[in-house]
Formats: sequence, structure tokens, C-alpha cells
Amino acid sequence: MSDKYKYDLRGVSATKDEVHQAIKHLDKGLYPNAFCKIIPDVIAGDDQFCNIMHADTAGTKGSLAYMYWKESGDLNVWKGIAQDAIVMNIDDMACVGCVEDIVLSSTIGRNKSLITGEVIGVIINAAVDFCDMLKEYGVNIHLSGGETADVGDIVRTIDVGYTTFARLPKNKLIVNDIKAGDVIVGFASYGQATYENEYNGGMGSNGLTSARHDVFTKEYATKYPNSFDANIPDEVVYTGSKKLLDEIEIEGQKMTIGKLVLSPTRTYLPLIKKVLELENAYQQINGMIHCSGGAQTKVQKFIHNKHIIKDNLFSTPPLFNLIQEESGTSDKEMYQVFNMGSRLEMYTNKEFAEQLIQVSKSFNIDAQIIGRVEEFNGEKVTIISDKGKFEYL
Repeated sequence: MSDKYKYDLRGVSATKDEVHQAIKHLDKGLYPNAFCKIIPDVIAGDDQFCNIMHADTAGTKGSLAYMYWKESGDLNVWKGIAQDAIVMNIDDMACVGCVEDIVLSSTIGRNKSLITGEVIGVIINAAVDFCDMLKEYGVNIHLSGGETADVGDIVRTIDVGYTTFARLPKNKLIVNDIKAGDVIVGFASYGQATYENEYNGGMGSNGLTSARHDVFTKEYATKYPNSFDANIPDEVVYTGSKKLLDEIEIEGQKMTIGKLVLSPTRTYLPLIKKVLELENAYQQINGMIHCSGGAQTKVQKFIHNKHIIKDNLFSTPPLFNLIQEESGTSDKEMYQVFNMGSRLEMYTNKEFAEQLIQVSKSFNIDAQIIGRVEEFNGEKVTIISDKGKFEYL
């Protein structure tokens, strides 16, 4: 069965073509090539400032957290879901240089018959704890409340989302202007950063529908019918061989496969804030990409007449090897759906790249030059790895 056919049957898309088609005529803001939409300063009307607003959720990761919680009784798994939804907002905003004084509001929809008040309490308190941790690194996030709704008619388990807002000076913006001759610095999504409590598999919050159905066993279809869309054909529902509490050993640590896939989405804000404090950082960085939807091909949406060549990516971490072994997904598709070990990249010159790498390693986050940029008639990404050569046009 082809990868695209499986995605279509599961009601998901690696490229979000329909969404991009629907919004293609919308105003793209002050800087169309910026990673996030940037609008004029509607708060004070100051032409030297701008506003950024963003919204995102943890996606279908909540369904997997629900199953893991029911199997293990471990409420702590819900802490990661709060982090997932927050990071999918703030790390996107960080890619335009927004790393402080961010206002955060939550929107949580739950099926009350399945998701208890205790779970909601864990999620809300986890958001507070996560923001407190970021304050230790000079990243101030201001909690402004939110809405928790019981909407079991439309939500099968839980949907955890956040909206963020910030006002910042235009001279502190990073607007993508990726140039031929730039090198690409990739930052690892896996391992254990200094501000993380355990090994992170690097999953992020993209590709979860594919990952959980491809990795985990069919028994969960019967056990947890609310964890998936009833309209999905049985042939693509939980087709893997693993159980949530099966154990795997990585770097001398044992963890369950469920927790490995549920690894909280790593935030890079402490790292990015420190990078932007380097001398001339705003002039040296020509682009910053959060490799979320679209994964290693995400940058294609932010270039013009450029060829992005990634020929020195990190060795594929265990999590993504596991997903591919269970799913049989093609190598080419893996790079388009999953970050494959690097979820942040910066475009700069070779000299400044070395400074970026040193800052990253101070947080125990591996970093390296993963590729380069060349002129091209069009927008192209080429990945060259031990898996082969793959081109995306």
C-alpha cells in the first residue's frame, strides 16, 4: 500500500495541500516570507513595532496520551501534551525572533466521559510549570487564562490547543531571506537537553496519526475505539506489532515505546534566545525554520529560486527507525513526514555557524552543518543520506 494511500485513508496529509490552497489568497502580513504572519502594531499604532499572533494544538497526540494513561495509570503523560501544544506555538514564533513577553491562552475541548477533571488539572498545572522553567532562561510567557469546554459530541478524547500573542520591535525580527552560499545548521530534536528531565525521542507533534497507527498493535482498536476516527478503514487502523508498555533501551536508558513516541516536543527557546544575544546575530542569520509540518522539506515554502541541499543530516535516531520498520514507509516519505532527528535549522555563513553550534552544545543539544544553499530556477530540496538521494520539487 502506498504511503499517500495510507494517509488519505487515515484522513491526514503530509503536505497539507488542501489547507494551503484554501488560504493562498489571504493577506500574508507585513513580511510574506517570515515564518509566522507579522501584522502592524494594532495595540499602540507604533510603526517601529509589530504584532504576532499564533494558534496551534497538540494534534492527535492526545489520543495516544489517552491510551497510554489508561494502560499505565500514569497521569504525568499529560504534562507532555501541554508542552506539545505550547511549543508548537512559541517555537514557530521564535523563528521570527520572538523569544520573550509572549501572552498565552489555552483552549481545551474534552470528552468529559473519558477525560477526567484530574487530567485537566495536570494539563493546566503542567503549562504553569513549563512556563516557569522557561523564565529561568529569560523567556517570559504570561498566562492569560483560557477556555475548557466539554464537547464530547465533536471531540472523541481531548484536543489541547493554545493561542499566543506578542508585540516586538521590527529591528528584532528575523525575516527569511535565505541566500545562495548560506550553510544550514541543524539542531537535534532527540537526546536530553540540559532543561529536559529525560531522553527525548525527537517526535515533536507532527506525524502522530501515522506513527501511532503504524507502530501499535491492532488490539487497541477494540480496546480504545474512541482513540481513532470510526470512518477509517480497518486495514489502516493500528497495524503495528508493538504494545504501549513494551520497553526499549536507548543510550543505556530503558523506556516504554509509548513514552518514546510521546516524548514532549522539545522547545528551542532557551537556545534561540541565547543565539540572538550573540553579536550581530540579527544580521548574520538569514533564515530560521521550525521543521514541523513538511519536516525536512518545510523550508521549501520560504525560498525563491533556491536549491536546498541537505547532505550531512544527523544519523537517524532510534524512534524514526522504529517507525519505519513498523510502517514500511519509503525513505523519501519519511523525510517529508518526520523531522528525522532535526526540528530546527538556521541559515547563515560558515563562521557564524560555528558560534551557533557552540551555543547549542552548551544546552547539550547536538548541532552541526547539515547542508548548503545554491541558486536554482525554482524551489527545490535535495536530501542525500545513507538512505539514498531524494529530490522534492
